[in-house]
Amino acid sequence: MIVAGEALLGPDLAHAPGAALRLDGDAIAAIASIAAIDTGASGTAGPRRLVMPALANAHDHARPLSLTSFGAAFLPLETWLPRSILATPPEPYLAAAAPLARAARAGCAAVMVHYTRPSGAMPLLDEAGEVARAARDVGVRLAFALAVRDIHPLVYGPEEEVLAGLPAALRREIEAAFLRPGMPPHAYIALTEAIAAAIEGPTVSVQFGPAGVQWCSRPLLEAIAERSAATGRRVHMHLLETRYQRDWARREFPQGIVTYLREIGLLSPRLTLAHATYADEAERAMIAEAGATIVTNFSSNLHLRSGLGPIREARAQGCRVCVGLDGLAFDEDDDMLREMRLVQAVHGPWGFDGPDDRRRFLVEIVAAGRAALGAPGDGALAPGAPADLLVLDLDALDRDAILPVAPLDLVFARATAAHVREVVVAGRRIVAEGRVTGLDLPAAEAELRARYRASVPHHPLLRAWPRYEAALRDWYARRIGCG
Repeated sequence: MIVAGEALLGPDLAHAPGAALRLDGDAIAAIASIAAIDTGASGTAGPRRLVMPALANAHDHARPLSLTSFGAAFLPLETWLPRSILATPPEPYLAAAAPLARAARAGCAAVMVHYTRPSGAMPLLDEAGEVARAARDVGVRLAFALAVRDIHPLVYGPEEEVLAGLPAALRREIEAAFLRPGMPPHAYIALTEAIAAAIEGPTVSVQFGPAGVQWCSRPLLEAIAERSAATGRRVHMHLLETRYQRDWARREFPQGIVTYLREIGLLSPRLTLAHATYADEAERAMIAEAGATIVTNFSSNLHLRSGLGPIREARAQGCRVCVGLDGLAFDEDDDMLREMRLVQAVHGPWGFDGPDDRRRFLVEIVAAGRAALGAPGDGALAPGAPADLLVLDLDALDRDAILPVAPLDLVFARATAAHVREVVVAGRRIVAEGRVTGLDLPAAEAELRARYRASVPHHPLLRAWPRYEAALRDWYARRIGCG
C-alpha cells in the first residue's frame, strides 16, 4: 500500500512537501519523494493530503452514546456517575463497536477502554471478548482494563448517611442498583489475567483497572501493585478528578495520596493516572520522578465541572502527559483532533514563550499515549515504524489558500474529525474517505438509540432520581472543605 501527500515525518514532525510512504504488512517499509515512487496515479492533479501520526485516546470508557441524552448534562461527577446507569450497554459488542468506530473516524489508532459499566448480559470474561472483537472489527488498537471498585458505592463515606433519609421504597431501588459485593483482590487479579489470556494479541493488550483510590480498598490496591510489579502488567486508574476526591484524600491519607501509591509500589512507569486535576506540585513531582503518566481529559472536566487541571505545570515538571476523551469531547462527538487542539491552547505557553510548543506537544502526546496503551513505537512516521497514520484533507484545511501556511499550524488552528480522510492502523486502512470500513457506524448508532428509547423511559432509577440526587448533593455540601 502507498500513502502519499504532504507529510509530517520522523521524531520532529519534519514537513515533507511530497512524500510517499510504502507500507508492507504492519510496518512502514520505506519513505521517499512522490516523484521517486510509482504511486499508480494517472498524472492528473488530485486532492491535497496531509499524512501525520495517528492519535491515541489514552483514557475512555467506550460509552455507547452521549450521557447528555440520558439527562446527565453538566452534572458533577458525583451525581453524573450514578445517572450513567441509564446508559448501561444493552449488549457489549454493539455498545463498544460504536464508540471505537467514532474514535477511528476522528483519527485515533489506539484507544484505552477502562471498562466501568459492563452490560451484565454475559460473564465478564465473555464480555471482554466481545469488546476485543469490536476493536478488531473496527481496526483500532485496544488497551482493555476491567474497572474494579470495592468500597464507597454511593459517596466517599458511609452509604447509610445517604440512604437513611430516603423513603423505604426508594431506598430499596437505590440499594438494588448500586449496593453489590465487591470482588475480592485475588478474584479480580485472576479474572484480569484470564481476560488477558483470552483476548491479548498484536493489537489488544490488557491492564489492571482499579477505578480510583476512593473506590478501592487498600488490600485491593496493594494486591494489584504487587501483581503488576511481578508481571509487568500496566495499571490504569483515576486520580484526584474532583475537589470532593481531593477533600476525601486529605482526610484518609495525611501523608499524601500519591505518597501512599509510592509506598505500596503502585507509582511506577507502569501506572497511568487519568485526570490528576487536583494533583499538587509535590504530587506532580513524585509522578514525574516515578515515570508514571498523566492523561488529561479537558472537555470531560468541563462537562462535569471538575476543573481545568495543572497540565502546563505537569509538563514543566517533566511529567509524561497524554490526552483522553473520557467519552465527553467538547461537542460530544469523540473528536480527538479538536480535543488535542483545546488542550494545547489552554495548557500551552502564553505570549512569546514556547513558539514551537505545538510540535513538541503533538510528539509528546502521541508517544506517551501509545506507551500508556502498550502500543508499539512512539508513533513517529519513519521506515520500520508501525504503519499507524492519519491522512487529512489538506485542501479543506487550507480552505482560503492565500499564502503558504505550515501544515502543522493548520492542524492546530482548525483540524477536526471532518478533515479525516484515511486512518491506517497496523497497515490496515480502517477509515477510507472519512468512513469507517469495518463497521456501519450510522446503523450501529441507530440500533443503539432504538434500544435505549425502548428501555430507558421505564428505568426504575428515574422514579428515585430526584430524591436520590438531592440526598447526594446534601451529603457533599455538608462535607466539602470540613475537618
